[in-house]
Formats: sequence, structure tokens, C-alpha cells
Amino acid sequence: MEPGQFVEVRIDGSPSTFLRRPISINLVDYQLNELWLLVAVVGDGTRWMAQRKVGEKLNCLLPLGRGFSLQSGQTALHGRLLVGGGVGVAPLLYLGKKLKEGGVEPTFLLGARTKRDLLMLDEFRKYGRVLVTTEDGSEGEQGFVTNHSVLRQERFGFIQCCGPTPMMKAVAHYARENHIECEVSLENLMACGLGACLCCVEKIRTTEGEATNVCVCKDGPVFNINQLLWQD
Repeated sequence: MEPGQFVEVRIDGSPSTFLRRPISINLVDYQLNELWLLVAVVGDGTRWMAQRKVGEKLNCLLPLGRGFSLQSGQTALHGRLLVGGGVGVAPLLYLGKKLKEGGVEPTFLLGARTKRDLLMLDEFRKYGRVLVTTEDGSEGEQGFVTNHSVLRQERFGFIQCCGPTPMMKAVAHYARENHIECEVSLENLMACGLGACLCCVEKIRTTEGEATNVCVCKDGPVFNINQLLWQD
């Protein structure tokens, strides 16, 4: 399992949740034989997951999708910044773990509405420096992640990002303006996880410069921002 991949969880025993729910891989520990999923309770499906007890079984398809890049020449020169917002921080923990195991200690820039919404900070600190923004100023610097002073004071060679789409678009804009390589993990609705149902289709730009449709679940969810049509 690679950072940025995801799991499709079947919700059993509910007539209103017949589609699987895509959940990012939060952490994998092969020594402890553990897979972590960070679940935000937002509807019937995730509420069902949150109610599971120790010893119960989940029906899962995994690992699915294409994850984040672990290698980048620019990382060695300027370091790597991992940017997350809300529950979108989930895949960055495993990414940080894999990077540190490979000799790269990343900087995490994590944003939330309030201090109460910040997740797993102590876990992130195991793998790199942690910087924080909150919209109300209750923790770290006040504002959005793109307002953090580190973006003015330091130069990074590679940015990897996951979170709400407006946040990722702002990070992508910053990266393009400053000629920084950048990857984002899209959060399109994904029902099957295998590229069959076509509900997660995104239009991207090919290496030849032509527009084409791809399935985010199968061809992503991680894409280089140069492939996306956000800034056009």
C-alpha cells in the first residue's frame, strides 16, 4: 500500500448506503499488522463506520488508485512541503512516514477552522516539522494555509496537498506562481473505486497538451497540477 491510495468500505445492513465509501489510507504499520483509516462522520455511511466495535470485520477493497510520488530531485535541493486541510490531512501521515523512512524529513502545513478541528498533530510530529493555521487564530497562525509565513520565508522544491478543493486550488496557484512542482489528491465522488461507474470523471491535460477525461479513482486520485485544467 502506497501513500495517497484509498480503501472502498462496504456499508452493511443499511438500505440507504448501498454504495461503498472511499476512505484514504491514513497509516500502514506492517510490523503491527495495522491499517489506519481516519473517518469524518458526515452521513449514514461514515456514522455506521464510527459505530463499529473492536473485533468486528469490515468488507474492504484495497489498495486502490495511484498515490503520491516519493521521489523528486527538487526535494533534495529545497525540501518537501505537505499541505493538508481538515480530514484531508489523512493521507499525509503515511506519506510523511514513508518519506522519513527514505531519508527525507518533510514539513507539514496543516490547516483547520479551529484548534478543536486539528487532527493527529502528535502523530505528524513523529515524521517532520509541523506548522499550523486556524481560521479563528486559536492555534498557530491565523488564516488559511496559503497565508502562513513559511511560504514567504522559505523555498520548497516539492509540494504535495490534500484537502478541500478551494484550498488545493489556492495551493496549486501558489506553486505555479513560484515554479514549484506540486501534486494534489482530488476528492471527486467515487462509488466503485475501479473506473467502472464513471461518477468520478475529471478532465485533464495529456503530456501532448490535449484534454481528455480520466477516472480519478483509477488514474488518480493524485495528479500533478500541470495535468489539471484548474488554472486555465
